[in-house]
Amino acid sequence: MALRIIFMGTPDFAVSSLDRLYQDGHDIVGVITSTDKYGGRGKKTLIESAVKRYAVTKGLNILQPKNLKAPSFVEEIKNLKADLQVVVAFRMLPVVVWDMPPMGTMNLHGSLLPKYRGAAPINWAVINGDKVTGLTTFLLKHEIDTGDILDKSEVPIDYKDTVGTLHDKMMKVGATLVSTSVNALETGLTNPLPQNNSIVTHAPKIYTETCAIDPNQSTRKVYNFVRGLNPYPGAYLIQEDGQKLKIFDCSEVIKQHEHAPGSLIHQDKTLLMATRDGYLSILKLQAPGKRRMSVMDYLNGLKN
Repeated sequence: MALRIIFMGTPDFAVSSLDRLYQDGHDIVGVITSTDKYGGRGKKTLIESAVKRYAVTKGLNILQPKNLKAPSFVEEIKNLKADLQVVVAFRMLPVVVWDMPPMGTMNLHGSLLPKYRGAAPINWAVINGDKVTGLTTFLLKHEIDTGDILDKSEVPIDYKDTVGTLHDKMMKVGATLVSTSVNALETGLTNPLPQNNSIVTHAPKIYTETCAIDPNQSTRKVYNFVRGLNPYPGAYLIQEDGQKLKIFDCSEVIKQHEHAPGSLIHQDKTLLMATRDGYLSILKLQAPGKRRMSVMDYLNGLKN
């Protein structure tokens, strides 16, 4: 008899895992995702989550609760009689929900726990210049990202990886890890292990103020910071006039200079930003009130 699974997730990152469970032949008795929201220009377009769009194509049972503690919702998922719940990129669950299935609730986290507990593990791995990250499956418990570990998979971080490219690599690896972890739970071939709390690090949520570039740092640190926020939400330089210049793509230029950190230098067909020990050669950027563009388009616009 196929394992009865409730899947919970919202963004693209979760779709690969849901698809893998579906292709594995498990009985996906419910898909829980975020409510539809109005967005786009004028907020007139109703936007569905990536997980919902996928679930619709497979004819899966979709639930979009506003309140995860609502008695009507709790009763609804109880009636689905799931053996296991799988969570990938979803919001925090109340105990009454995650403690319901007999096999518990499994979560996929975008780091090698207990490293980078928190909301933005992929961003911080890139920002900190790590060369390796990974994914972890674990069983939920009261404290966030602290449950017993089922399995892990490592993912190398290339020198040129952005959070966007790393996200896409991890999405595919995560789907395989979810599949193998669910199969191990189903067959009883798993031994969940407690996390080592002596080596915990954190990956706090990224806020607007988090994205401000400190040009007094080394070129490498600023370079890592920019790619750790590319393509979203984007690192920005506060210019002398107080305006924010977003920088999405750049390369390092290690070279001694006498410019003040944060200075922008137009040199031939390049735009350089001075750091403590060199420059960033800006490749893609977004000026206030403008669209994202290449540095050539930006410089051509300055001439007009």
